[in-house]
Amino acid sequence: MANEGRIATLDSTVADRLPVYSKLLFDGKAAKGLSFETIAKHLDRSEVACAALFYGQATASPEDIDRLSDLLEISKETLTTQMTGFPNRGQASPMPPVEPLIYRLYEIVQNYGYAYKAILNEKFGDGIMSAICFSTTVDKEVDEAGAPWVVITLKGKWLPFSRF
Repeated sequence: MANEGRIATLDSTVADRLPVYSKLLFDGKAAKGLSFETIAKHLDRSEVACAALFYGQATASPEDIDRLSDLLEISKETLTTQMTGFPNRGQASPMPPVEPLIYRLYEIVQNYGYAYKAILNEKFGDGIMSAICFSTTVDKEVDEAGAPWVVITLKGKWLPFSRF
């Protein structure tokens, strides 16, 4: 089934775990009927980075605040006051996640985590993939039969463990 122009809105079950400004941003997004793709283009950021701003999981730059204020018609002063602190990442969801789509992503790591680890160690050595020097994209592909497929790309800098 196609999305048919629907947009993501604030889920009331997580709203109380998000920053106050999340409701302002989501209300502005809904009032304008904007997708994260459209807002991300306006911010000159990726869709995931844009959505992370809405959920309080990323730091907003002064330019982000200016552009969000203009696009969503929210007071720049309000956004500046509320969005210039440090993000409190990881607060939006219980562990393990209960929302089915988020749980499925968690399940992928549970099922394939050690396989990923083994392959990454073989290719890069002993270390970890950064989630700070990191980017991610979400794309949609359609196969020959017309079935939609999700493509999630995770790109992180390799950080070798230090010997001490």
